[in-house]
Amino acid sequence: MAPGRGLERDLVLTILARTRDGRPSFAGDRRAMGPYPMQMPTTINTRPPRLDWTDDPEANRLVAGDPLALLIGFCLDQQIPIEVAFLGPLRIRQRLGTLDPARLATTDPDTFIAAFRTPPAIHRFPRSMAERVQGLCRIVAETYGGDASRLWREAGTAAELHRRLTALPGYGPLKGRIVTGVLARHFGVRPAGWEEIAPDFPTLADVRTADERRAYQAAKRAHKAAMRAQETEPRR
Repeated sequence: MAPGRGLERDLVLTILARTRDGRPSFAGDRRAMGPYPMQMPTTINTRPPRLDWTDDPEANRLVAGDPLALLIGFCLDQQIPIEVAFLGPLRIRQRLGTLDPARLATTDPDTFIAAFRTPPAIHRFPRSMAERVQGLCRIVAETYGGDASRLWREAGTAAELHRRLTALPGYGPLKGRIVTGVLARHFGVRPAGWEEIAPDFPTLADVRTADERRAYQAAKRAHKAAMRAQETEPRR
């Protein structure tokens, strides 16, 4: 069996094993993926985790080691592949020369949009996503003093963390929950009540390696295919 195929098969089967009201549910059993650490600090780990969310090692290190890059990556993570979304922070730094939130917030908007449009484009919707990312940088600069990690370091509860995340451009309630899980699983950030906020289905909180990323993507494709098949079945 090819490397990663067993993992891919098991994750697909786990996700598709559950149903809700007769419909496939993207809700795998998290216990099958291993427990969360019992003792976790409330601040981001000193040593960045391994997050092979792209095929570019430099982009992976940036997202794992720079809190603003992590937030930008999740902002971009919509309607494009994971690999493209989390390559975005590196491309922004390469094209604009910085990932300092204050400098990005005050960059000329047309220059910001041009950086997003330069081939290869950072996002399929360069103008709207450039505006969201610049807005996110503005919030980090003005509300958190330019330190993106303060967003979770100073959140006393998971509910407060979720509220802060969903105040960012490009972050809805579900994405706020997903990032809460990512912070807990990968970075050791576990404010009170995080278990109730973090999703109980597979997300990037369960992805560290390239094989796990491919398995996660395969499971999502299988889930969507199952949902489409369910919708096209004739009603009895």
